[in-house]
Formats: sequence, structure tokens, C-alpha cells
Amino acid sequence: MTSGDPSGTKRAERLATIVCLSGAVLFIVALNTINVLTALADMPDMDPTGPIVHEATSAVSGIALIWLPWLTLGRLPLDRPPLWRTLGIHAAVLLLFSALHVAGFVALRSLIYRLGGDTYDFGDWLTRFPYELRKDGFYYSLVMLCFWLLRDRIIAGAMKAQPAESATFDIRDGARLVRANLADILAVSSAGNYAEFHLSDGRKPLMRASLASLEAKLGEQGFVRTHRSWLVNAARVTELTPEGSGDYAVTIGGVVAPLSRRFPEALARLRGG
Repeated sequence: MTSGDPSGTKRAERLATIVCLSGAVLFIVALNTINVLTALADMPDMDPTGPIVHEATSAVSGIALIWLPWLTLGRLPLDRPPLWRTLGIHAAVLLLFSALHVAGFVALRSLIYRLGGDTYDFGDWLTRFPYELRKDGFYYSLVMLCFWLLRDRIIAGAMKAQPAESATFDIRDGARLVRANLADILAVSSAGNYAEFHLSDGRKPLMRASLASLEAKLGEQGFVRTHRSWLVNAARVTELTPEGSGDYAVTIGGVVAPLSRRFPEALARLRGG
């Protein structure tokens, strides 16, 4: 949709960041508290110091790394095609997250034990790390899913309160919201379930939307459907090149889009006729 003051986007993104990260921190604290209470309930004669130190250091290390899944999701939404590459990158980030998480709590426990005149032994990394990785995988996946489901909705809800402004268009690229001047949108092309926006600065953000729905919104702003897979900004067209059989190539800045003979109205409009 078209939107107003860009500062509204910033405020919406800050709100989403605060809500999602605060929720993740509370989840970590609650999960580790439950783990301590469970351990003490199972073994009431146990010295509570050990479980408290272990769970507290795990929580501190995990909270310190919340930014990693958050930033990864902002750059790479879970449904970004191709899916195999998206999931592969997230799996690699999970591995990094788990390694840093374990290294963090091992360092904290070693320090605390040393201050208490003792030595902390994590054990054999080859056997212990896969166990920790499985736990981190559950946590990482749950937090990532919550981030993914909530962030867009929080931003969209906050942006509804902003006044409409015809000079810009909000491109919801996964967890990001890119506000572009209409004049800077050269063309829009279909990319499966997504639409790819070709901006004058070379960026190509993706938005989960059909080209037909975008045509309904952008048609009133001077965008023309030249092909079943393309919309072009008529005001930015610089060249029409015949390609035979009634088809044309449309040059818009640094983008070349097809103009099919099945869209004669588009040709007439771009010619000014």
C-alpha cells in the first residue's frame, strides 16, 4: 500500500524489535527457571547451587545471542525462495548459534567455578555438543517461528495508523519493510509466489503478493501491465524497441522488460497514444 511519513516505518520496526526480543528473553528466563525447578523437584536433596548456576549461565549466553536469529530472519525470511537455500542458511546459522551458546556458558561456568575455588568440566565436546545442539535447535526453531509470525503483523498493525501518502509504496520484504518512492520503482516482475521490485538504486526486494493485486494498487500510480509477468512505471520508460511479431522490449532505466503483443493497450499508453 502507499504510506506516509518514513519515520512511521522506523517506529513500527522498533516496536516489532522490542516486542519480539522481549518475548524471546522472557521465554528463555521462563524455560531455564522451569529446568531448575524440575531438577530440584526430581532430586529434593540436591544442592540447588549447581542447577541454578548451570541454567543461569545458559540463559545469559542465550540472551546475549538473541540478535543472531533476529538479524538472520530480517535478511532471510523462512519462505524466501529457493526454500532449500533458505533452510540451508538457517541451519548453518543454527550451528553457529549453538557453538557460540555453548562456548559462552562454558566460559561463564568456568569463571564462576574458579571464583569458588573449583574447576568446571564440560566433558567431551564430541558427545556433549550434539546433545546441546538438539536443545538449541528446538529453542532456535521456536523463537525463529515466533519472530517470523509476529514481526510482520506488528509492523503492519503499526503502519495502519499512518496517513496515506501517494508518493511512496511500502514493500514488505519478509520481515523487512522497504519504503520506496514511486518514482524509484522502475518495474515489478513476477517471481513465483512473490513479486520482485526493480528499484532505481539496483535493489530488488521481494514481496509476497500477486502481480494482479499489485497492478490494482499501482495502476492508479502510472504503472502499466506490459506482460503477464511484468508491470512497468510508464513515467520512467526511456525506450521501446520492436522485437518482431508485435512484441517490444521496454527499457526503464537499467531494466529491460518485455511488452507482449497481447497487451496492445499498454503499447498505446507507452507511445502516448
